Amino acid sequence: MITEFQNEPFTDFSVKANEDAMNAALKLVRSKLGQDYPLHINGQAVETEKKLSSTNPSNPSEIVGNFSQASVKEADDAMSAAVTAFETWKTVCPQKRARHLFKAAAIMRRRKFEFSAWLVVEIGKNWAEADGDVAEAIDFCEFYAREMIRLSGPQPLTPSLGEENELQYIPLGVGLVVPPWNFPLAILVGMTTAAIVAGNTVILKPSSETPGIAYQFYKVMEETGLPKGVLNFLPGPGSSVGDHLVQNAKTRFIAFTGSKEVGLRINELAAKPQKGQLWIKRVIAEMGGKDSIVVDDSADIDSAVDGIVASAFGFQGQKCSACSRAIIHANVYDEVLKKVVEKTKKLQLGSPEKKETNMGPVASKSQYASVKEYIEIGSKEGKLETGGGAGSFATDGKDGFYIEPTIISGIDPMARISQEEIFGPVLAFIKAKDWSDALKIANNTEFGLTGAVYSGNRDNLEQARREFHVGNLYINRKCTGALVGVHPFGGFNMSGTDSKAGGRDYLLLFTQAKSIAEKY
Repeated sequence: MITEFQNEPFTDFSVKANEDAMNAALKLVRSKLGQDYPLHINGQAVETEKKLSSTNPSNPSEIVGNFSQASVKEADDAMSAAVTAFETWKTVCPQKRARHLFKAAAIMRRRKFEFSAWLVVEIGKNWAEADGDVAEAIDFCEFYAREMIRLSGPQPLTPSLGEENELQYIPLGVGLVVPPWNFPLAILVGMTTAAIVAGNTVILKPSSETPGIAYQFYKVMEETGLPKGVLNFLPGPGSSVGDHLVQNAKTRFIAFTGSKEVGLRINELAAKPQKGQLWIKRVIAEMGGKDSIVVDDSADIDSAVDGIVASAFGFQGQKCSACSRAIIHANVYDEVLKKVVEKTKKLQLGSPEKKETNMGPVASKSQYASVKEYIEIGSKEGKLETGGGAGSFATDGKDGFYIEPTIISGIDPMARISQEEIFGPVLAFIKAKDWSDALKIANNTEFGLTGAVYSGNRDNLEQARREFHVGNLYINRKCTGALVGVHPFGGFNMSGTDSKAGGRDYLLLFTQAKSIAEKY
């Protein structure tokens, strides 16, 4: 009997046994650093001459692993394998496909500390953020497995006398999955398992920043007994391999999470039919945000401060849901700013391998340079309240890509750091005249992903429900931390296609509905 879905519990690292297990997992992962990793096409390991080294952002000279890079030839080989595998995989009963996901969840649950350790070392997540990433990956497997079983059952239709009618959800075909580096396990697992359990086959092109954790998941799916060719592991350059597969006539869909610019390019390339193409390609895209927390003068100020700091600086602000703008009612602006600055100054910046660390490094050298540039821009647009530097670490990033949590006040709603996605530990403080003005400012960007409001005024909260145009609105709580099954996730406008990952609609994006009627 399959039990009702429940979210995977987070690990309590104040328990000594859990702390010891995490330290042991870090030691285990460290013993595996520097290895070579092949592509996997049709179940076979494929070595290529061109390699890419994944490095530790806490120590850029340390190599996590060396990964073979695909060329167009390997991309075509992976497509052929996926096309062939689809012919049989699409006929496998949904319950059997779901069991692969249940087993994958069980494997990751048993190795939860190890997967967390990979996330700490390869992308700089602290223990809590890494644990949450793994828990979400487990949740996606468990949730989508159950969802496919539900969708495979009888669907409600209006009866018609003398006819037998049914609605089936059938798979699409071969899909290209392009996950991000910021949730390199959870989002990768979610997009990949949704596609596979729906009966599709997948070419997985992981982020060049995090191929190591992607490889670990590929091996998990291999361990579940997934047939050859259903999942193909294909690291490679987006400008060549990625574009080639997006435009391939045999690609049926692309599932992407990443920047607005790349998402729009994928959408544009996919929209043009190729010779021999039989379908309109489906693009499932989540492209980021410029998220705000709005606080009015009736709010619980301390609760709002906690939510702002957690949302702005969790995983160094490198979340599409992160709070990058605090929009505060004029009557409480000074109080909220003072308390947020005080709380932010207490955050511990350092190695994510240490349990007490709140903030580790940003993801890469390019990310470091980009965030530092935005801090310079913001310092001219407003007042630098705290942060802006690299703390006790080298300012050139050679000793790790560390950037202090940064708060800049007095920002105009149309300033660059108020409008452009920074994707780093930079928070803009904006003063609003009143509640309506605050909501107007909150809606003034091209994005519409997440947002939060703090208020004790019921009329204000109802106005926010109606007018705050985001895919995920949170009331009197932080704007990060969506839970699978609880907060279906996806945004409006330039934030993407409102895909609602972790919701009951998500698998519909990887299927097509077929109505069958037989008259007797």
